Amino acid sequence: MTTIQLAGSGISIADIAAIARNQVQVAADEHVLARLAQARLVLESVAASGQPIYGMNTGLGGNLKTAVTDEFAAFQLQLIQGRGAAVGEPLPRDVTHAVIAARLAMLAVGGSGISPGVFEALLALLNAGVHPVMRSIGSIGAGDLVLLSAMARVLVGEGEAEYRGEVLAASEALARAGLKPPILQPKDGIALLNASAVSAGEGALVLHDLGRLLGWQRQAAALSFEGMAGNPAIFATAIQTARPTPGQVEEARVLEDAITGSSLYEGNAAIQDPLSLRCIAAIQGALADALDRAERSVELELNSATDNPLVIVEERRVLSTGNFHTPALALAFENLGLALAQAAAASAARFIQLTGVGRNGLPRYLSPIGGPSAGFVPMQKTVAALLASIRHKANPVMLDFLPVSEGVEDHATQSLLTIRKLGQMLTSWRLLIACEMVAAAQAVDLRQGHHCGAGTRTTYEMIRSKVLVLCEDRSLGEDVWALASHLEGAIAPL
Repeated sequence: MTTIQLAGSGISIADIAAIARNQVQVAADEHVLARLAQARLVLESVAASGQPIYGMNTGLGGNLKTAVTDEFAAFQLQLIQGRGAAVGEPLPRDVTHAVIAARLAMLAVGGSGISPGVFEALLALLNAGVHPVMRSIGSIGAGDLVLLSAMARVLVGEGEAEYRGEVLAASEALARAGLKPPILQPKDGIALLNASAVSAGEGALVLHDLGRLLGWQRQAAALSFEGMAGNPAIFATAIQTARPTPGQVEEARVLEDAITGSSLYEGNAAIQDPLSLRCIAAIQGALADALDRAERSVELELNSATDNPLVIVEERRVLSTGNFHTPALALAFENLGLALAQAAAASAARFIQLTGVGRNGLPRYLSPIGGPSAGFVPMQKTVAALLASIRHKANPVMLDFLPVSEGVEDHATQSLLTIRKLGQMLTSWRLLIACEMVAAAQAVDLRQGHHCGAGTRTTYEMIRSKVLVLCEDRSLGEDVWALASHLEGAIAPL
C-alpha cells in the first residue's frame, strides 16, 4: 500500500497505523474537496444571514455570549493561540502522525466548514513529515482542542515542529519542507481544534498494538495447555454453542486449531482442569469481544463529523452540537481495560500453576535438577508485580472530572486518559505473556514423550530461538526481556 485515500468514510484503525508508522502517504478523494467547498459556501451563507455561529462570530466556552463583530480571520488565530495550554512530555512521533491523520479523516466527512485550502495545507503537513511538538496533557475528553492547538499553530507557522529528526521553529520546519502557512478564514481555527482527534488517533494505535498482543496471548495460553496436559475436550463445539457468549466460540476454535495433532488427544486427561485453563475460551473471548467494540468506537470517530458547530450541507444549516464529546469511546476503553486485566490474571494463574509444586507430572518449580534449585519460582514475584500493575491501571477514571469554563463545560469523559492507561497496561501485559511462554516451553521440554500440535510447535520453536531451555538456575529475567522485545515487533501466527 502506497497511498490511503480520504473519502469521508472507510478509514480503519489499520489505515491510521500504516500512516503513523509506515509513512504511507494520504490523498483526498476529489469528492471530498468538492464537499468541503459546498460546506464552506453553506457556512458563509448562514453567517451572512446574521445567525450566531459558535467560534466564528462568538467567543468560546465561558465567552459564548461575547460577539465577534470584526476581524473574524484574526480571531481564528487568536483562538488557536489562546488554547495552547497543554503541558507535559511531547507526544511520540507516531502518535502525532496518527493525530493529524485522524483529524483529516474527520474533516473529510464534510461537516466542519473548513476552508478547502486549510484542509489541503494540513494534508501537505502530514505527507511532508512535519510533526508539531504536541504536549501530552490537557484533554479531559470534551474535545481535544487544548492539545490540538499545537497542530494548528504549526500549520500557520508558530510553535515548534520536528522535521527529519530535528526540532525547529515551525516557520523553519515548514520552509525546509517546502510548505507555506495558509491564511485562516472565519471558523478555520475552531474547525482544526474542536474534535476528539487525539483520542481517536492515539486510541487507534493502542488498539492496533493490543490486537497483536492478543494473538501472542492466544499462543501462550495454548502452549500452557500443552505444558499442563490440559483436557482438549473443553474446546468441543457443543460446549461453546451451549452458551455462545461473544467471542467464545471463535476463541475455542483458534485454541483447538493450535493444539491439533498434540499427544494430549492420546492420553488420559483430567476430568476438570484449573479454571485458568478450563475457561480460556470464555476469558479470552470476552477480551476479543471488548476489543471489537473498542475498534468500532474508534472507527466511528474517525469516520464521523465530530464538529461543533456542524455544517449540514443537505439542509443548508449550521447547528451547535455535542459530537466532540466521547462517552461511548471512554466506556469502550474502560471495558477493554477490565477485559485485558481479566485475561492477564488468567495468564498469571497459569504461570503459578506451571511453576509451583509438581502438578500433572511436572517437576517442582520446573527445575530439571531439583534439590535446592529455585527454578522458576522466583519469577512468580515478577508475575505478581506485573499483574498488580495491570490491575491498578484497569481501575476506571472516566468519572474523574470537574466543571470548567464557568460551568458551561460541566461534564467530561476522560477518554484520552482511559486510552493512555490501557496503552501503559500493554507494556506489562507483553512481559507477562513472555513469562507464561518461557514457563510453558520449559514444561513442554520436561514432559517426556509429549509432542505439541502444529500451532503450538511453531510457538515453542519461536520461544526456543530466543530462550534456551533451563538446565540449571540462571537469570530468567533476561530471557523474559529478550522474548518480550521480540514480541513487540512480531506478529503472531493465526
